Amino acid sequence: MRRRLTLLLLFLAVSAAAQDRHFVKGSYVPEGGFCYDESKVPEYTLPDVLTASDGRKIKNVRQWEKIRRPELLQLFESEMYGRVPEKPAGLHWRTVSEGPALDGAVLRREVDIFFDEAETEHLRLLLLLPAGRKGRVPVFLGINFFGNHTICDDPGISLPDTLRWRPDYSLPARGSQAHRWPVNVILQRGYAVATFCCEDVAWDHPYAVDSGIYRLYPDETMGALAAWGWGLSRAMDYLQTDPDADGALVAVFGHSRMGKAALWAAARDRRFAMMISNASGCGGAAISRRRFGETLRRINTHFPWWYCLKFHTYNDKEDELPFDQHELLALIAPRPLYVESGTEDLWSDPRGEELGLQNALPVYRLYGAEERTGRHVRPGKHEILLYDWERYLDFADRWLR
Repeated sequence: MRRRLTLLLLFLAVSAAAQDRHFVKGSYVPEGGFCYDESKVPEYTLPDVLTASDGRKIKNVRQWEKIRRPELLQLFESEMYGRVPEKPAGLHWRTVSEGPALDGAVLRREVDIFFDEAETEHLRLLLLLPAGRKGRVPVFLGINFFGNHTICDDPGISLPDTLRWRPDYSLPARGSQAHRWPVNVILQRGYAVATFCCEDVAWDHPYAVDSGIYRLYPDETMGALAAWGWGLSRAMDYLQTDPDADGALVAVFGHSRMGKAALWAAARDRRFAMMISNASGCGGAAISRRRFGETLRRINTHFPWWYCLKFHTYNDKEDELPFDQHELLALIAPRPLYVESGTEDLWSDPRGEELGLQNALPVYRLYGAEERTGRHVRPGKHEILLYDWERYLDFADRWLR
């Protein structure tokens, strides 16, 4: 209870500072307090991903698995994301609808995944499968921002009844985010699409601690990003039982803040067979010590509910972090990892994301798996485009079949 009160007081304290943001077509537009000048990036030294906290050098996979990997997971949990609950003993699910969609080319299945026996909290997973599939198919699993009904215009997808993105929230139209989810293209390539809305697990709002899994686990230290990542693992619990989805071949992906959440989920949960980061930026794939684009102070001031309280102590003190984001990416090794950036998306620091991936490669080399990483930088802004999906599908064709 004390933690919830502390978090709430912190969120209220920053709410006034957060008023300089505004929303355009559902996107956050930053104003002031950032650096887009590469010449102003300070000198910094990255922590060596293959040096343990006690100075031991990690020379092989066994040492990585036994020493460095557990150490990094604990550091990220305690200093950045916060602690999440284990898989609930009362976890269960129920199919609530099923039928053909998109002129019969797709099988639509909606499943409620309940976090407790009493069914007080749940997420609704939307699963879209190729109608002509033969056997179980690999899956792209990601979190959507505004409701399952927004990813395509199928009228059979249920409208959300608990969506609370911000106080002045109004329900977006069906298919309003379809440009980010080219369902037909993905399914024609032989993959399924699975998604749920972030708000089902925890509100993306200063009052996040009054929502979703916080109601069931008020004493955990998790920020909202960790909570959303926990939701991805609960979706994975279900996918491993679905008769048509291949639970051993699930690629987890995310855009922007959901990319940050997906990276932490993939680092913690090794059941995810592949990870795709789309413009995850600060707190995602980008190096924090560069202080370029979105900085720790900026992200912790505007979105204080995303991370645990300890992470706020590193505002303007990036060099004191006991890790950097290349080590988060390294935790995904040896599984396939793909990182995307846009040339105009300076807020997400494309150069920092490139360096994040480059400096994770020593761990991939330990496994002899350096070729399992991929990256592209395309012209354009902070968005998911068909071009991006085509690259992800090509990557999946190589590593997820």
